[in-house]
Amino acid sequence: MVLVLRAGQRRLFTWPISICLSLARLLSHSKSHRNASWMVEAPLHFENLSGARGVQLRRQTFNLIAGNQYLSNGRKNLILQLNPTFDASHNRDRRTSPPDSACFPGTREDVIQAITSWADTKIVLCKTPVVHVYWFHGFAGSGKSAISLEIAKIYAGSGRLLASYFFFRNAGDRRRMNRFAATLAAQMVAAVPATASFIEAALDVEPGLLTRGVSLTVQLERLVYEPFQAALERGLVHLKGPFVIVVDGLDECEDKQGVVDFIDHMLDFFKTHPSFPLRFFIASRVEEHIRTRLTNDVVLLCDLNNYSADEDIEMFLQASFRDATANDRVIQSYVRAHGKWPTKPGMNKLIRHINGSFVLASMIFKIIVQPATKEDPSTPMERLPLALEMNGLDSLYAQTLARSQHLPHCRNIISTVALLQRPLPIVGIANLLGIEAFEVVHVLLNLQAIVHVPGTDERGNVTLCHTSLCDFLTTESRSGCFFVPPSFHLQLSYYCFSLGFETGDRPARTYGWQFYRAHWLAFSQPKACDFIDEIERFKAQACQSLHVNRLPYHAFLCTLFCYPFFLNASRISVGLSYLLTECVKQLALAAECPDPRIKLWLEDQLPGYWANLEQGRTYQFTVHTYGALQHNLQRASTAIRANVFVSQFYSSVVLYN
Repeated sequence: MVLVLRAGQRRLFTWPISICLSLARLLSHSKSHRNASWMVEAPLHFENLSGARGVQLRRQTFNLIAGNQYLSNGRKNLILQLNPTFDASHNRDRRTSPPDSACFPGTREDVIQAITSWADTKIVLCKTPVVHVYWFHGFAGSGKSAISLEIAKIYAGSGRLLASYFFFRNAGDRRRMNRFAATLAAQMVAAVPATASFIEAALDVEPGLLTRGVSLTVQLERLVYEPFQAALERGLVHLKGPFVIVVDGLDECEDKQGVVDFIDHMLDFFKTHPSFPLRFFIASRVEEHIRTRLTNDVVLLCDLNNYSADEDIEMFLQASFRDATANDRVIQSYVRAHGKWPTKPGMNKLIRHINGSFVLASMIFKIIVQPATKEDPSTPMERLPLALEMNGLDSLYAQTLARSQHLPHCRNIISTVALLQRPLPIVGIANLLGIEAFEVVHVLLNLQAIVHVPGTDERGNVTLCHTSLCDFLTTESRSGCFFVPPSFHLQLSYYCFSLGFETGDRPARTYGWQFYRAHWLAFSQPKACDFIDEIERFKAQACQSLHVNRLPYHAFLCTLFCYPFFLNASRISVGLSYLLTECVKQLALAAECPDPRIKLWLEDQLPGYWANLEQGRTYQFTVHTYGALQHNLQRASTAIRANVFVSQFYSSVVLYN
């Protein structure tokens, strides 16, 4: 015998206890008489113009196009209308928007010379085609981002930098292609003001050009290539040489198809326009979806590993140890008693051990000279030989993390920093985890060699110093006891969801509203983890931490279990029968909770999900499942009638033999 349940239809006979499939209609009456919670309606969000000067915003017109908010004041606020990612350019604050890497003065000169020689090649009529794209690749920590920054600075100084974009994993929009084209266009407006009118014209012709429904290639065509080309053809651009666009960390963009589309479209454009005065400098690791597109005759390839970095690293270390000696009385006393430190043989061993990795050189130096602690009272002179025993970055990361391993909440803090969709300040991390800010600081201060710790709790974000640390933490075979499992996304999703029902202006609330679904989806991916086992483990852990003042987890699970019913179910690793059964069970448990926030959830938040349920969809269950559904729906109905004063609601049940 199979049960077929139809949602949203009044046929055959009514079943007044099946509230979970018509809750949206049911609670809409009560919702109309009170303010909706923040989960239902998103607040407007505006970003600062970092580094802007003389910006004036007088009377503004607010526009909402397909969910994207932007400001517009006629044609005067084009950059605001484009809504770019401001922290993606080369002149961002690298301390809060990594990667925080720059070439040490006097280093990497031969590499930079080769790149500028390519970029400065003028287009002439000859048989040899001009190479418009330079792909610069190398291993993690070899200094690619530092060189990209230097190239951007050089051409910004000469007035030939059209735009720069530094992708970075776990950095909000910088991890995706969503605002890539708009960000390039906004920077181009600043670099070549003559392009502004053509971009405005494109937005007038296609008002939805900035929405997510428009493909990346169309946005690049309309907002970057065509406006620049139009300004050139009308003689509005003073050409001192080809313009340059710098794209760094392309491998860190999680939208692999978007990366492929960008590369293919770029190469097709230059094939059609071989004399176009524009160069793309692209730096990345060798990822397959990038390599297969860029390994061809129309792209100049450069392997950074072919350039020896030993002399440059020695120059960096000599200067760094010299500065450390000038500021450390312990080192000064040692030098007076024993002579120069590090010794020449010791420096040579260190350089050989570093083996060309600038990030390893930087981190090893920080570990050697970091202040002594109660847990690690050793001196810099004692740490230097220990550093030579570290087996590359993985050993360095493990040894540094061990300094805080014994502290309360260390695992949760490190896991949170590694998996956040965008960075948060110290107080934001504390709010999210339900702990005190000083507890976060206590853990992070020991990790400053590998984690950027802002100077204040409220301002500045906590970020990993290098993407390779995130790779280390999320790869169990490398990180061992420091492994951050994908299942931690479930915890983060719950923490984010719960913040929506907290009182007060807590720094992490906006983050929670924006990303609780993203963390849930990251957890529920088919290859992420064992979905059902992790759910049961989460329930057990939640029951053990009831002292934490969060929304009862039953409401969270009910909400997220119903999410796949109006999402592409193929993205979830379990069947809809399990999800609906668990959803109704958690609904009953939530409705029976005495927590006053449950009523708010029932009235204002849950209906937003069920309103999206596909009408007339058929679900089939076994008799056993039907019995469980009936029992829990009766419980939920009784509890909701006590919590929310509503008239009636309907769903239809058709029973076939």
